[in-house]
Amino acid sequence: MSLNRSEKEAVISDVTSLAAKAQTLVIAEYRGITVADMTKLRSTARSNGVSLSVLKNTLARRAVAGSAFEVVADQMTGPLIYGFSEDAVAAAKVVAEFAKTNDKLVIRGGAYGGKALDVNGVKQLASIPSKEVLLAQLLGLMQSPVSRTARVLAALAEKKGAGEAAPAAEPAAEAAAA
Repeated sequence: MSLNRSEKEAVISDVTSLAAKAQTLVIAEYRGITVADMTKLRSTARSNGVSLSVLKNTLARRAVAGSAFEVVADQMTGPLIYGFSEDAVAAAKVVAEFAKTNDKLVIRGGAYGGKALDVNGVKQLASIPSKEVLLAQLLGLMQSPVSRTARVLAALAEKKGAGEAAPAAEPAAEAAAA
């Protein structure tokens, strides 16, 4: 079914606004995927904050023109699904995880930070832990020296407290013996 001019302009403006907010774009070929699998992929993507769209490539090229994702305009050929995400790794992670279980979904490439990514680049981006995990790891690293220092100081205080208690106990023992 063909779109009229106003519908095309609406699609372009929607995708342009997605591209303006997004940090990452992942492009994958979806030829041969069943409707049930595509529905599962879309559901997973939606729950992870990824916007998946099947678009006409000419409209997608116009929509990303002038954006950081223009670097992948030459890869926009064939039946493609476009995944945009505001989280730097979410789109790559969702598409790569789904591609592991469904060989019909073929990652073609993507873009992050104005740079084009090949298939391996998308997979490497997908292997990066999520923002929450990275923040937890950073907090753990920041707390580590403080907690070690606190443990050492507690051990010193305990040792010093035990050392002072022993001499006080000795005179009491000597008084009892006398």
